[in-house]
Amino acid sequence: MQQTQKMRQRLLKAVFTVIILLGAWGASTQYNKEYFHYMGRQAMMNNDYQQAIKTLNVLLRFDEDDYEGYFLRGIAKYNLDDLLGADSDFSLALEKNPVFTIAYTYRAITRSRLGNYDDALKDFHEAIDLRPDLPDPYYSRGVTRLLNQQFKEAIEDFDMFIRHEKKVADAYVNRGMCYQHLKDTLRAYEDYERAIRTNREDPNGYNHRSVLYMQQNRHKEAEADLDIAIKHDSTYLLSFFNRALVYSNTNRPMLALSDFDHVIKLDSTNSLTYFNRAIVRTQIGDYNRAMEDYNRVAEYSPENVLVYYNRAGLHSQIGNIDKAIEDYSQAIKLYPDFANAFLNRSYMRMIKGDMKGAQADRQIAERKIADHKSRLSDSTYSIYSDTTQKFDKLLSFDTNLKGSSFESNIEQTAAQNNDINLISLFKFTITIADSTMLARQELYHSQRLEDFIEKVGDDRLHLSRDGSNIQPDSLVALDREVAEELHRKEDWILLFKRGITQSLIKQYTNAVGTLTFAITANPSNPFLYINRSTTRAEMIDFISSIDNSYQRITIDSDPAKRLNNRSSRTYNYDDAIEDINKAIKLYPDFAYSYYNRAGLYAISGKYPEAFEDYTKAIELHPNFGEAYYNRGLIQIYMKDTHKGCLDLSKAGELGIEDAYEALKFYLEK
Repeated sequence: MQQTQKMRQRLLKAVFTVIILLGAWGASTQYNKEYFHYMGRQAMMNNDYQQAIKTLNVLLRFDEDDYEGYFLRGIAKYNLDDLLGADSDFSLALEKNPVFTIAYTYRAITRSRLGNYDDALKDFHEAIDLRPDLPDPYYSRGVTRLLNQQFKEAIEDFDMFIRHEKKVADAYVNRGMCYQHLKDTLRAYEDYERAIRTNREDPNGYNHRSVLYMQQNRHKEAEADLDIAIKHDSTYLLSFFNRALVYSNTNRPMLALSDFDHVIKLDSTNSLTYFNRAIVRTQIGDYNRAMEDYNRVAEYSPENVLVYYNRAGLHSQIGNIDKAIEDYSQAIKLYPDFANAFLNRSYMRMIKGDMKGAQADRQIAERKIADHKSRLSDSTYSIYSDTTQKFDKLLSFDTNLKGSSFESNIEQTAAQNNDINLISLFKFTITIADSTMLARQELYHSQRLEDFIEKVGDDRLHLSRDGSNIQPDSLVALDREVAEELHRKEDWILLFKRGITQSLIKQYTNAVGTLTFAITANPSNPFLYINRSTTRAEMIDFISSIDNSYQRITIDSDPAKRLNNRSSRTYNYDDAIEDINKAIKLYPDFAYSYYNRAGLYAISGKYPEAFEDYTKAIELHPNFGEAYYNRGLIQIYMKDTHKGCLDLSKAGELGIEDAYEALKFYLEK
């Protein structure tokens, strides 16, 4: 296996060497440029950002003016958290192309993440001036203004975005946060409710509304919202965290501990949760475990003042006076104006018999308290000087964007998305069939399909839900061969094959155009429409996958989204559906057409229509395992888990191995 891998690596290296030599020879053509763009994007789609950078580095050595190359490399660097490097590459892209709107947008997002809000806002202004019709920059600028506490201006941006995109729940959530910071509770409620109506399965709206309820001591309503949020997404940490706060505030410590335990199970480095769990454990007298939690917080957030202060109090309760003095001293070291820490250390020193040290600490505390009282009107003066302040309260995810009582540098990890995905569409592809693919093909017989494949005359042509197993460089060479054949003779078969090869190397726009020429030459062939449909769908999916990686930049910069990095963008599959409609009209008894249309309906959110088409596909092809699998998921999404699991069971029986993992997932929920 290792030997095979090494051989592949050598082959890939050789391919790159040939391409480099071609570039040095003076053949730095548009074709080669597209190849490197494709390879760079492909690497990013596989989350191999380092490989993407290596690939783009080769391109940029031979073409220093390729602005798109710098832009793509900037995206790769961003995803490796090299924000400064990303900023530099976006800047180089703009030097080469000063009207490259998207580069302004993503440089702005990067600068926002770096905390450079002023320059970020300048870039957003440039992007919007260039393309005022695009809604996304308004959303991103709104997030940046929200972070910069420019709440009224942020509202204006979210208003503009919502005029264009009315079905993005996060926009309402963010605008609601702005209203909340402006103390406009009524409008905040309205926006959170709009977010919920827009996407009733997104926990974010419920969570923010629950926070408003908690602030008003409406714990029952808050708990109800959080129960719904957890029902829709059991991996969303914030729901469990907030519900734990509700339980604690309503004197149900064991339930609170259970939810905190769940958060830590999903995110073992969540300092804020350890901190809060320590407080609850202290309240019920579980001092040993509370100490363990405080130790974890000190490990993960060593600059946090409160952990040392609270741990010192716990040490004093169990009689560890020396340890208490040590922790109070650390709290004072981190924050020299912490009057409470001086007072408590004074008491500890008195117990130890150090009267001189105790008196010195008390005098310092009294001076700081007097200074605090004389400056009560100064909002910047720390609460840590106030002896009336309690520091044993549970801390929430701070709704004040700057953070206050708990260190704001605590990083939260995104919850894993455990959603089970639909099996993909069937399409014509050039591939070397394995035994599994051949076995699936034998389950369904279509003489018309067999005749079509024989007519095309390529034994590597298969109708499959799998991608090609031919190496990318070989696919590029194959595309070139078909293109050369077309120069000599143009007919619908060669156009069809070229459309396939172009789609396989992700030249989707060209592929759709080529397949359109094939359809013009042979308008009564349903298989041509089927492949143009899947190509159009793949193009949208490819754009959305890249776009979502870009959008992740925006979402990551918003503290309200650090626990939920899912994009809410929607994409239009109408043209792909229309092509399938034409195919069905020409060949109404072909099961795969209904299966594909069902998939397009499903990703468009039209679940009843998807269910009907999967059912039709199964009628035509009773052993259609993929259709059973997808119909099962659709029924689960439509809240009929029992029937959905029956379909998944049937799919497993028919050889769809993933069905059993899906059954395990949904039966345990």
